[in-house]
Amino acid sequence: MQTHFTPSQLSDPDNAESEAILRKCVHCGFCHATCPTYVLLGDELDSPRGRIYQIQNMLESGAPPTAETVKHVDRCLSCLSCMSTCPSGVNYMHLVDHARAYIEQTHRRPLPERALRSLLSTVLTRPWLFRASSRLAAAFAWAAPLAPGRLKGLMQLAPSRLPPLGPASRPGAFAPAKDRRMRVAMLSGCIQPSLAPQIDEATVRLLNRHGVEVVIAPGGGCCGALPHHLGKTSRAHDLARSQIEAWTREIETGGLDAIVITASGCGTTVKDYGFMFRDDPVWAEKAAAVSRLALDVTELLDRIDLAPPTVPTGLTVAYHSACSLQHGQSVKSAPQRLLARAGFRVVEPREAHLCCGSAGTYNMLQPTIAGQLRDRKVSNLQATGADVIAAGNIGCLTQVGSAAQLPVVHTVELLDWATGGPKPAGLR
Repeated sequence: MQTHFTPSQLSDPDNAESEAILRKCVHCGFCHATCPTYVLLGDELDSPRGRIYQIQNMLESGAPPTAETVKHVDRCLSCLSCMSTCPSGVNYMHLVDHARAYIEQTHRRPLPERALRSLLSTVLTRPWLFRASSRLAAAFAWAAPLAPGRLKGLMQLAPSRLPPLGPASRPGAFAPAKDRRMRVAMLSGCIQPSLAPQIDEATVRLLNRHGVEVVIAPGGGCCGALPHHLGKTSRAHDLARSQIEAWTREIETGGLDAIVITASGCGTTVKDYGFMFRDDPVWAEKAAAVSRLALDVTELLDRIDLAPPTVPTGLTVAYHSACSLQHGQSVKSAPQRLLARAGFRVVEPREAHLCCGSAGTYNMLQPTIAGQLRDRKVSNLQATGADVIAAGNIGCLTQVGSAAQLPVVHTVELLDWATGGPKPAGLR
């Protein structure tokens, strides 16, 4: 693709990076077939190629974007399926992240939209505030149909109750009973400990059983992924710095063999910390070190050789591959391989490459498209005839679980059960 940035524009590192990405695009259109919004809407402007043209025009103009451009960029799920398909290696993730930050800086959204996006960035990244807000929404659930605009949807998405926080939701160290072979830090995150603390509890048990000490570092929390995808760069970087600092202390004091992440949406962002802070003289080296250590929990388990199953489960598992895992991190086969090794029969649905519609805050900001994608995904998963659905991302678990008639659990819950842990609560 030809570009027309001025020398002055290219002096900005973000523009220079985006120009290099744009130049790789050859307009082939292979991305159309795997883009969820293009598959649903059939609009070129809602395809990766169409958005690339709009982003190029926006960045080269140096002016605030049009409302039309904002609409189509906002409709992008950042599922990154286009990156798995692209034969030219276009890094669409970095390009759309830059576009969102540019829009946030130069475009003034209508007041209700600004308020909603600020609310999400504020509440979802603070576990205590998320729990308080969820309780408040549950108490007034009867009033949800009367709420204005998207607030109605937010109230309807709020959980009716929250489970108590587990030990793995707080800073601490969990050592194996004997024969320690590794020491890892685990991201506690922001939403998952409140919605599904059993995921991290199962992870700790599973890793301890395999001789891995697990540390929840003090000072950590939200990785910054949610505000990052809203274009709120300053907030995202502040959260990322806190997480980097917390893990750096663990690296310097006790050493770390890996940083384990059980929410793949977070994992994609943490693995990108090195890029996010590439031009920061203070944080670049620390961020890169953290990114090098970051692993999805299934990547780690695949490396250390999962123990043989101790109980015959006899279940068929429909595996939903989260976009952030298969496209964002290129982890495409380890989860299925582990489940099969643990004694499960693994099946994959039709259109396994398509997003379920969760995509961070997407199901709150674009509820109509998200709902259509969810229903399509659930239909394909249930058509496999499986007994249970497994996935590796809390957003997907919540989104799919809101419509599925099958139990929906995290992959590590099944692996923990098969190798000596309790049966997942969702299966009881």
